[in-house]
Amino acid sequence: MAKAPSKKNDSSANLGFEAKLWLTADKLRNNMDAAEYKHVVLGLIFLKYISDTFEEHRA
Repeated sequence: MAKAPSKKNDSSANLGFEAKLWLTADKLRNNMDAAEYKHVVLGLIFLKYISDTFEEHRA
């Protein structure tokens, strides 16, 4: 399992895009059952695949 990025500063302005996504996913996962969360994750994986395919086709 991937490690969460280390927090050097509590300000969200200093976090990178990936770190913000990771923190958002953690917040979402805390309020959701694992059976429900898998639907969110699978949707995000599908969107990433479509985005990568589109960029490859466009290039």
